[in-house]
Amino acid sequence: MTQSTLPDWLPELVCLQDFNGNWQHYFDEVYRLFCADFVDDKPYFRGQRLGLKRHPEYDGKSATFWHMISEGSVEAEREPDLRRCERIAWPRPHIENDTDTALKVWVEKRGSDKRIHIWHEAEEYLVVLNKRQDYVLPWTAYTVQRTHQKLKLNKRWERNKHETF
Repeated sequence: MTQSTLPDWLPELVCLQDFNGNWQHYFDEVYRLFCADFVDDKPYFRGQRLGLKRHPEYDGKSATFWHMISEGSVEAEREPDLRRCERIAWPRPHIENDTDTALKVWVEKRGSDKRIHIWHEAEEYLVVLNKRQDYVLPWTAYTVQRTHQKLKLNKRWERNKHETF
């Protein structure tokens, strides 16, 4: 993927090499960017404010932050993922530009939850929100590279694109 393919509303990647490979400086910047987008200035999705899933906290940082920068099925054993970290400035612009025709947006019920999916197929990137009574939680965001996963997301979008929020 080249940076020139990015929509003008989408920031460039934040890369570890820009910090001379210094993980701690890089991590601090990734967290600062997350806070700027979701803590210091709370965004809205279709008129509803976004909150944060705070628990479980790790190192004083919310569960939402960890879900946006790490992967793993066991909560306490999630590992940072560089591709997620590089895109830490991407979730908010996706949320705020959800009407862009480059994005496929749909809702799926998951138990009592309504999960909102914002699928940016061209950039192989998915943002997931969780609709609550009177607010929305950013749930996770990650790259999707496997062909079968992309096909599955497109099928889910086709099936659910007319569901209401």
